[in-house]
Amino acid sequence: MGVDLSSMRGIYRVEDSSPCLRASVVQYPVPMSPRLSVVPLLMLIAASMSALPPAIGPDLAGWELVTTDGATRFTSVCSVDADGVVSVVGRPISFIESKETCANFRLEVEWRWPGKPGNGGILVHISTGPKDRAWPVCYQVQLKHGSAGDILPMAGATFAEPLSTPPGAKTPILNHTAPDSEKSVGEWNTATITCEGNTVTVAINGVVQNRITGCNVSSGHVGFQLEGTAFELRRLSVFPLN
Repeated sequence: MGVDLSSMRGIYRVEDSSPCLRASVVQYPVPMSPRLSVVPLLMLIAASMSALPPAIGPDLAGWELVTTDGATRFTSVCSVDADGVVSVVGRPISFIESKETCANFRLEVEWRWPGKPGNGGILVHISTGPKDRAWPVCYQVQLKHGSAGDILPMAGATFAEPLSTPPGAKTPILNHTAPDSEKSVGEWNTATITCEGNTVTVAINGVVQNRITGCNVSSGHVGFQLEGTAFELRRLSVFPLN
């Protein structure tokens, strides 16, 4: 039996103003059908909320470290201070992965090099399958100093655009297209990655730097690559597109 909502003066929506999504009643005077049941709508909201990775908190809940030996403790490479800044030591060669998977989302995060700049990356659509050395099937958005916004198809991931590197290159790369928009070393940068269907669009500090289409992987975990250089993260948010 449906719930009579004719007296309700709001509609449900998912708020995305914080890293943790929440459902709320928004006071809009909209007509409500007496046959409309709120249960399926709440189930949809709950599904949307549970399908997104959380921010990285002090207890590191919802995230894990993936290494080739499986022996390194997560807390030895990653810590979070009282201001929510995530410090990552950059070693061993490995990656941090969300336990949740997602598709059709926008990821926003700030990063900086607290010391000497180096190499690192954001991983999207991390999937199961044979790895290429330490790296899983995924797309890497390059954060390497001087190359921020490049995209690397990892471990068999593909897309439609021709690579910037020659065929058979050990490290396939699609170079970023706009002039470098990375800030000076020590300053906070913002990466915005929009994954919609089989398309991935990358902006660095508000400048669109890359876009790939025809991706053969369009969902999975998200993560951060450790390639030997310490870096810091803050203000990580993942928002649904739908």
